[in-house]
Amino acid sequence: MGDDRAAGDRRVTLDDLGAWLVKGNADHADLAGRFGRDPAVDSWCVQRSYRLALMAAGQPVVFWASGSRNRRLAYGVWGVGRLAGPATLSPDGRWRVPLALSVWPPERWVGRARLQADSRLAGLEVFRLPQGSNPSYLTKAQFAALHDHLP
Repeated sequence: MGDDRAAGDRRVTLDDLGAWLVKGNADHADLAGRFGRDPAVDSWCVQRSYRLALMAAGQPVVFWASGSRNRRLAYGVWGVGRLAGPATLSPDGRWRVPLALSVWPPERWVGRARLQADSRLAGLEVFRLPQGSNPSYLTKAQFAALHDHLP
């Protein structure tokens, strides 16, 4: 059977959940401009999966900005906060999770190259499966290692 983590199909469990990771594509939307005007993030779209049933108020959440087109942006971790409740189906038919999170100013963003260089973080799901689930996740050990890079 082996380690499913390498195959990318490891199921998240609450026993090893360090933090959820929600992603936004900074190439497809002006996230830098949006958060420059208002850094508060009170909800975010997520994809329907078994993971939504595990999400609960108070759990840590990391905001990850993905992309590759704008060399001036530090794609990677733009903020850390908490879930404000469980995921719910919104009137527009999309799943959303309430957040208590503020995106940091750009000078505090933690770029993905820096995180990939840390062997403790090189196996993050967001690196292994960049087009994968939203939400993604960090294990307890990965979330602890991430704190070494946070402002």
